[in-house]
Amino acid sequence: MAWSLNGSKPIYLQLVEEIRRRVITGDYLPGSHVPSVRDLAGEAAVNPNTMQRALTELEREGLLENQRTNGRTVTEDTEMIAQQKRNMAETEIRECLERMQKLGISAEEMISMIQKIEQSEQKPNEQ
Repeated sequence: MAWSLNGSKPIYLQLVEEIRRRVITGDYLPGSHVPSVRDLAGEAAVNPNTMQRALTELEREGLLENQRTNGRTVTEDTEMIAQQKRNMAETEIRECLERMQKLGISAEEMISMIQKIEQSEQKPNEQ
C-alpha cells in the first residue's frame, strides 16, 4: 500500500492518520496483528523511531494494543473503530465544506451537486 507523505504536517501525524485509515477501512481487521515497526517504517520509507512514535500514539488512543512478546494488534472494540470512522468522515466533510465555501458554493448547492453526481454514477451500473 502506498504511503503519500508530504511536508504539510509532521510525518508521525501523517503516519498515525494512514494507519488509522487502514484500521477503519478494514485493511487491518479488529484483533489482527499489525506489521512490525521495522516493516512499516521500511514500507513508508521513514525512520523506525518516527514509526514507533506513531504506533505509540495509536496505542495511547486505544486503537492498537501492545501484546509485549506478540507485537501489536488492532483493538477488538468495533464501536471504537466505528466512532473513529465517524470522526474521520466529519473531518473530511468539514474540510470539503470549507473549500466549497471559498469557491462561493453553499452547503445546499454542494448537497445538490453530490446527489447529481451520485445519480449519474449509479445509472451506468443499473444497465
